[in-house]
Amino acid sequence: MKINIEVDCTPEEARTFLGLPDVKPIQEAMSGHIEERVKTAMSMFEPEALLKAWFPAGGPGLEGLQDLFWGAATGSAKGKSGGSASKSKKSD
Repeated sequence: MKINIEVDCTPEEARTFLGLPDVKPIQEAMSGHIEERVKTAMSMFEPEALLKAWFPAGGPGLEGLQDLFWGAATGSAKGKSGGSASKSKKSD
């Protein structure tokens, strides 16, 4: 024996019929909270905000980084030529 029952109702009516709580206010509150957190997180990906976070002092921080890069580039070039010169002096 087969019995098919079709119920035509909205989700809200089904929740009420089954005695389930109405979660719509909680869902709206959480959606608003999540939306605010996403907006806050996305603002950190703006280039200007990233530079402010990385270099709070502005110009001096950027100059320090530039000096670091220049020092590394010139230091590695000097190290290569100086290293081969010192090797030739040791063999002499």
